Amino acid sequence: MSRLLLVVPPLVGHVNPLVGVAAELTARGHTVAWAGLPELVGQLAGEDTEVFPCAIPPLAPHRPPELRGPAALKFLWQEFLIPLAEAMAPDIEAACRRFRPDVLVVDQQAVAGALVAERLGLPWATSATTSAEFTGALDGMPLVEAWVRELLDGLRGRFGDPAADTDPRFSPHLALAFTTAELAGEPTGAGTGRVRFVGPSLAARPTSAAFPWQWLDPARATVLVTLGTANTDAGAAFLTVCQQALQARSDRLQAVIVDPAGVLADLPPNRDVLALPAVPQLSLLPGTDAVVCHAGHNTVCEALWHGVPLVVAPIRDDQPVVAQQVATSGAGVRIRFGRTDADRLGRAVDAVLDDPTHQDAARRIADSFRAAGGASRAADHLEALAATDHPPTASAPEHAQESR
Repeated sequence: MSRLLLVVPPLVGHVNPLVGVAAELTARGHTVAWAGLPELVGQLAGEDTEVFPCAIPPLAPHRPPELRGPAALKFLWQEFLIPLAEAMAPDIEAACRRFRPDVLVVDQQAVAGALVAERLGLPWATSATTSAEFTGALDGMPLVEAWVRELLDGLRGRFGDPAADTDPRFSPHLALAFTTAELAGEPTGAGTGRVRFVGPSLAARPTSAAFPWQWLDPARATVLVTLGTANTDAGAAFLTVCQQALQARSDRLQAVIVDPAGVLADLPPNRDVLALPAVPQLSLLPGTDAVVCHAGHNTVCEALWHGVPLVVAPIRDDQPVVAQQVATSGAGVRIRFGRTDADRLGRAVDAVLDDPTHQDAARRIADSFRAAGGASRAADHLEALAATDHPPTASAPEHAQESR
């Protein structure tokens, strides 16, 4: 049996896909530990999970909600991803020495894990919680791509193997993509030769969110509106537009709006629109007819797993890429986040509810997700990687052998 160390950033959406994979590997007799933020990993993966604590940098400055495109990407790297790598690297190395893993599984935004693995001569797999990196998203922005590579080269000089030349966002051994080609298309970006589509990895998720199930009216369609956990500051106007558009269609649908900031707190209790700070999303989706969201990869894949078509309004980061995947696949309608009024949004919701082509596409992708194998198929690939002989690189220090 093998020992696997899962390296994750302090982000819910980047931990969740690996929870099911870790459970599957453990059920097969492998020993699994995590390197990350213990409070978060324990909450999502179970309190008895072995977690090697990793330092987390001070909170980055607030990212202005109007920041978009390359400016938003620059902020993400400079203010979060690079400081996160610098903070995590020493603790990841310490975890490797204590746990002695055979394989590391490294989230794409925890690049320190990849760099430490290459320096210690350990094989590692990429955990890709979004497929945007595999679609050549930066192909049209060569200066931005060169700038990111320069940042990564600087990190490699401090924590990695200076003789290596691979991109730490893409493992040369294995990249697990938690989607399928039916949604994402065939990989075209850098480092795609080792991409394996495994579909979403959905596991039972702890939640403290209560939900008034008796509120739902089975005679009307249910529309779920959510902007994820990281877009509260940008969502006030959009949620208000959603409430107006969906309230106007109360004769045929009911809306559940996730409203963590209380934007709709003054909304009087009614049978048409329910605004809650949080909802048990995975439990709610099987009875949902449409989802309006920001095109976050996890939300999109969770909706499509249940064959639910979407209205997607991307805000920034990978969301425009994922939104285009939804539109191209036919599984939903893309609208503009900052320039959508109640009429436009309402017409988009009408389209995904009334046009059977969107529903058919959503069901087709759901079928592909199930066929891909999810956590079980991801575990198969990781077992194969662990069973492969990977001698340390020529430049790896002698203590790499001790860590194994």
